[in-house]
This record gives sequence, C-alpha cells and structure tokens, in this order.
Amino acid sequence: MHNRRTFMLGATAAAAALGLAACGGEGAGSGGPDPDAPPSEQTVGVAMPTQTYERWVADGNNIKEGLEGKGFTVDMQYADDDIPTQQQQIDQMINSGVSVLLIASIDGASLSAQLDAAAAAGIPVVAYDRLLTDSENVDFYVTFDNYKVGVNQANALLYGLGLLDESFEPADDAPEGPLNVELFAGSLDDNNAHLFWDGAIDTLQPYFDDGTLEVLSGQMDIDQAATQRWEQETAQKRMETLLTTHYNGGEELAGVLAPADPLSRGIINALQNTGLGPTIDEGLPIVTGQDAEIASIKLIADGVQHSTIFKDTRDLADQAIVAAESILTGGEPEANDTETYDNGAKVVPSYLLEVQMVLESNYEEILVDSGYYTEEQVEAGQL
Repeated sequence: MHNRRTFMLGATAAAAALGLAACGGEGAGSGGPDPDAPPSEQTVGVAMPTQTYERWVADGNNIKEGLEGKGFTVDMQYADDDIPTQQQQIDQMINSGVSVLLIASIDGASLSAQLDAAAAAGIPVVAYDRLLTDSENVDFYVTFDNYKVGVNQANALLYGLGLLDESFEPADDAPEGPLNVELFAGSLDDNNAHLFWDGAIDTLQPYFDDGTLEVLSGQMDIDQAATQRWEQETAQKRMETLLTTHYNGGEELAGVLAPADPLSRGIINALQNTGLGPTIDEGLPIVTGQDAEIASIKLIADGVQHSTIFKDTRDLADQAIVAAESILTGGEPEANDTETYDNGAKVVPSYLLEVQMVLESNYEEILVDSGYYTEEQVEAGQL
C-alpha cells in the first residue's frame, strides 16, 4: 500500500482526458498544432531546467535529435535552474507560436501563468519527467514510475546493509540491529522528490518500526532531509554536519539513502573526508543514488558508491516524441496511467516507464552492453 502517498487517486480516465480536448482547439494566439501542416512547419518548444545535471543534457539531446529526425523544428531552452528565466523562455515560445510545449520544470507550481497563456493560444502542454502542478492546462505527462524509484533505492540500501539477499528477500544471515542510517531527499519544489521519498520510506518503515534501522539524527521528515535544487554541495555540507553532530563519539553510520547521484557524490566526499572508506570493503557506508551519471558509475565500478537507479532517458525522450507527434498529427497520446498523478487541479493522463537498479555486479550488463556508456567512459568516469 502506498500509505504515505501525497497524491489523490481514483479519478476516472474520462475526467483525466478532458484537458487535451480543451487545449487542442482554437486559442487566442497563433500557436497550436495544425494536423494538416507538414512537420517542417511545426515547432516544438522544449523547456529544460538545467545543464548542470548530466541527465538533462542527455534528455535534451535525445529529444532534439528525435524530433528533428521526424522533420519538426525544435526550440530548446535551458533555464540554468532559474525560475524567472524558465518563465521568460516559455513566454517567448508561446509568443513565437510553437505548436506544442514539452516542459521539464524547475518548480512544477511556478508556471501557472505560462500554462494559462498556452491554453489561450491553443498550445497543448506535455509535462516531461516533472509534473506541472496546480493547473488544468496540462495535457499529458511522460515520466518514469517515480514511486518505484524510491522503492528501488530503499531496497538497494537494505541489500547493501545485508538485510536483503540477492533476490531481495529477507536475508538468512541478516545483521542484528540497530543499524544507523541517515536520509536525504531531493528538492521540495520538484514533485518527483516527494514520490521518491514516499516509495523509499514506505519500504524502510517496517525496519524503523521494529528497530532494525535507526536514524540517529532523528531527521526523518522530508522537510528535514530535503536538498534544495538537488545541489551536491548542499548535500555534502549537511552530511558533514550530521557526522559532526551525531557521529563524533564512536557511533557507526551504516548507510545513507541518497536520491540522486550528485547528492551521493557530495555525501561520499563528506564521509571520506572524515576518514571513512575509501571503499565499501574498507568501511565506507552504503550510499544509494539515481540517474546513473557516469561519475557515479565509475564509483560503483570502483566499489565506492553502492548503487544508483537507471532511468533510460533514451526511452523517456522516445515516449515524449511519440506523445508530441500524436498531438501534432491530430491524435491523442496513449496513457498507461490515468489515476495516479493528480496535480492539484486534475488527474493528468500519464505514460510511466520502468526503472532499473544498478549495482557493481550488473552495471556492465545494464549500461555498457546496452550502449548507454562505453567501458572506456566508465573507466575514465567521464563522457
């Protein structure tokens, strides 16, 4: 049961589908899809949050290449994690008359005025990976199953601690608790951060309840664990403070739930700087992650970072392109979830993709054999 989920469930698929019809008609502006126009005469506006994270660069490149390969024009803008910049970029796209908008938001609740303007101009909106909230004017959502991301992160932590075996069943030789762990969350203005947290905490809660796991700092609420803008330096400073405050008297830290690879690397820096490790085999606590960034894959291969979650941005970009092309040609994107993602104003029809847990034992199979990275890139820790 998703007993801590913050999203309202149970709305009907029919209600969820109303938005596309509402936005797809004639609007006040000159934008919007024209099914009779050739692809070369239709422009897709793509708003991305930042180029700081490796994965957003990959997302942008994949989307641009895929759409242009189908003949569409792409107006892509990165906002450098600055909300006013993203607002201005989307305003500019609307004023230029784009046919459809793909938006990966910095703050999902910050674009209501832009979404209203898009609807008035007849421009459909596809939310990309991050849900756009508090607006009726969101037509479709493409993302990964972000609750399962959190579940996988928690299971990776439990496996690394020896509480689960290789089949992710309770281990016969599990260590006796209590084992001390600390919890990190993402940026509170990113809707996905809450889903990651819910999935992880729901999975870990039984171990907290029976005393197998303890959070020595007592910081078990998402507000306490949050990391604004997903910044590596912020995570490193918080980990340093936790170590100084709660682990300076011989207390042992067994593991850290980290929701993204940059945070993982900041946490690992803090741990190593106190003399722990430098590898897991040499006493470094178990640290999880997400996004399979190349620097973290090298750390996993070297036995430093325990795990990450791979969300294949190639597949996400492909699905976004499918959704955009469907809209541009007068159709309606196919959803595989019409209940989960209530954005506060409507249930947004969504397409969810699966995720994979990456460990030292399987990174080659998942990432190298699939062509996502080369072995040389993993060895160098850079693209």
